[in-house]
Amino acid sequence: MILNASEFGWEESSGAAPLLSLDQPEHSPPYELPPLSVWGVALCVSGTLIAAENAIVVVTILATPSLRAPVFLLLASLGLADLLAGVALILHFLFLFCVEPSDWSELLTSGLLVTSLTASLCSLMGVALDRYLSLSHALTYGAGQSRYRAAVLLLLVWLGACIIGAGPAMGWHCLSEPASCSVARPLTRTYLSLLCGGFLVVVMVTLQLYAGICRVARRHAHAIATQRHFLPANQSYASKHSSGRGFSRLILILSVFVGCWMPFSIWGLLGDASSPPLYTYATLVPAAGGSLLNPLLYSLRNKDIRKVLLHACCPHKYTHNTHIHHPVDV
Repeated sequence: MILNASEFGWEESSGAAPLLSLDQPEHSPPYELPPLSVWGVALCVSGTLIAAENAIVVVTILATPSLRAPVFLLLASLGLADLLAGVALILHFLFLFCVEPSDWSELLTSGLLVTSLTASLCSLMGVALDRYLSLSHALTYGAGQSRYRAAVLLLLVWLGACIIGAGPAMGWHCLSEPASCSVARPLTRTYLSLLCGGFLVVVMVTLQLYAGICRVARRHAHAIATQRHFLPANQSYASKHSSGRGFSRLILILSVFVGCWMPFSIWGLLGDASSPPLYTYATLVPAAGGSLLNPLLYSLRNKDIRKVLLHACCPHKYTHNTHIHHPVDV
């Protein structure tokens, strides 16, 4: 660390040997916390909303024995990952505006955020895989073997996410070498490039799964169209109307998914430590915002989860039905 000569009480014009000033305090002045800003308030509020919203989803699924289909396990994993993302934002706010920051606090928040975002993105890919399998193997999907495979998949997802998130704490950081920092300190540029490259691969695989969903849905719609003379008129209209709504929801989900994850994945590959921090925040906000939108797009839109929540809020008005809808409705 380079220090100025004046900090040691040594005047260069005197020519005297550098001596410590007698009236210099023995200890450094206490750390002054930065004033609270609009960014800090938004960080705290968004983290709290994300954590609370996803905590409701996780508790609802885990506390309801009838919600044990593979898709609900995936939604619980997605909610837990987004819950940890909200906790990471809250911790970042506390370490930034309430507690004196240190190296371990930076490593903790960055590792937790990497773990949560990795698990969230992989859980989204798992939801897409669940939708594809529930359409292409509608007769056999949802059995006990499928639940076992989903549990094993989630175990591998979380194990991999924890290993990836532990990278900074295990020494893969730039705190000792600032020149190797990426756009997201304390992550090194190599680490962030590998991470964002993996994110892009997962995004592409997820898009391929949704393309497969569209192909399977088209085949089903074509099969229904060839047999429309066997169906009543109102049922044929209902099938077309439901199919149109399904494709509209699919376009919305894909738009939000790509809009949330692509900016930071590309910026992490292109930027470096000298890049403007504003660009990093501008690409991280959509990724964190995805954790706020995921419960609305995936969990709370499911009829069974909504029934459980309505029954918990108004038990006398809403009766809880144990019937579970087809996973593709999620």
